[in-house]
Amino acid sequence: MTHTARPTPATMALRCAACGHTHPLDDLAWRCAKCHGVLDLAGFTPVMPKAAGLATRRPSLWRYAEALPIGEPHDITMGEGMTPLVTVPGRPAVQLKVDHLMPTGSFKDRGAVMLAALAARLGVSRLMADSSGNAGTAVAAYATRAGIACDVYVPAGTSAGKVGQLRAYGATVHQIPGTREDTAQAAARAADEPGVFYASHVYHPFFLHGTKTYVLELWEQLGGRLPDTLVLPVGNGTLVLGAHLGCVELLHQGLIDRLPRIVAVQAAGCAPLATAFADGRPVPSDITAHGTVAEGIAIARPARGSQILTAVRATGGTIVTVTDDEVHAAHASLARSGLYVEPTSAVCWAAIEAGQAGQIPTTPRPDGLPTAVAPLCGSGLKSKPPA
Repeated sequence: MTHTARPTPATMALRCAACGHTHPLDDLAWRCAKCHGVLDLAGFTPVMPKAAGLATRRPSLWRYAEALPIGEPHDITMGEGMTPLVTVPGRPAVQLKVDHLMPTGSFKDRGAVMLAALAARLGVSRLMADSSGNAGTAVAAYATRAGIACDVYVPAGTSAGKVGQLRAYGATVHQIPGTREDTAQAAARAADEPGVFYASHVYHPFFLHGTKTYVLELWEQLGGRLPDTLVLPVGNGTLVLGAHLGCVELLHQGLIDRLPRIVAVQAAGCAPLATAFADGRPVPSDITAHGTVAEGIAIARPARGSQILTAVRATGGTIVTVTDDEVHAAHASLARSGLYVEPTSAVCWAAIEAGQAGQIPTTPRPDGLPTAVAPLCGSGLKSKPPA
C-alpha cells in the first residue's frame, strides 16, 4: 500500500518527561529506556493555518495539517474529525460536541489515525494496543486500513459489541482476566517484544496530537473563540491532555487570550485523580477501584496522572466525580434528547446536571458563546446499556 504522507521530520524525537532522555521515533520506544517515564514529542513546532484559508479545506481533522506532526495519510484516513456541536433542550448555555460520529464510533479515531500513519511511515509490520474498548477498535480499524497486523488486549469484561467490532476489523483479540491494570500489564509485556509498535493511546504522544484537534475544531466552530469551560471525561486522560495541548498551542500563537477552565470528570467508583486533586497531591492517589458503569474511564493508575493534574490546575479547573446513579440518569436524559451514547459518555452530562461542573448559567453569554462544551465520546450502539 502506498503511503502518501510527508516524511516525518528528522528533528522529531520522543523525550522522557521525567529525566529528559530522548529516543528516535524509529526506536519504537513506548516508555523511557532509562527510567520508564512517559514520553512527550520533541522537535516539532505546530503552526495553526490561517483562519481565512480553512473554509476551503475538507471537513476533517487534517484541515489543520500544519499543526500536526505527520502528513495526511490519504490511503488510511476515513474523514475523521469536524464533528458537530449540538444543544440539549433546557440547557442552551451548554453545547455538546458529538464526537462519537466518527468512523469507528468514538473520539479515539483522532489519535488512532496518527499512530497508524506513523506506523506506516516507519514500515512496521505489526502493532498492538490495549484498551477498555474504544481505543482498541480505533487502532484496529486504522491498522487494517494501513495493511498492518494488529493485536489488541482488552479486559475480559469488555462489552461484546466492542469485542465483535475488533474481530470484524481482523484484529487478534486478547481478553485478559482481572482489572484494567491487569490488561495494561499484559500489554506492556507484549510491547517489549522486538519489532512491535505499541500503538498506545496512553503512552505514545502522537495520540495526544490527534486528540488536540477536538479543541482546534471547537475554536474554529465558535468563530475563533473557546468557551469559558471545557467539561471532559478523564481516565487515562487522552482527551484532557490533548485538549490542554491544543489550548496551549492556540494561546502561544495569539489565537485565544486565555486558557478555558478544564473540569475533568471521573466515576466515583474509580477516582484516583479526583482524590489527588482534592488532597493537593501532585500524583494520582493510590486507591482500590470499585466497579462502575463508566468502563471507559475506570483507570486506577493512569500513567500520565501527574501531567493530567498539572494541566487541570494550570487552567484553574477542577476534577470531580459522579456516581453510577447520576450516570444512569444522565444517560437516559441524553437519550430522550435524541443522543444515544455509551454510559461513559454520559459522565460529563451527569456532572453538569448535578452541578458538579461549577455554576453554569442557564442562558448563553451575551456574545452568543456557550458557557461550557462537553464531548459525547462513544456511540451507545456498541456498548451494553446501563441496567
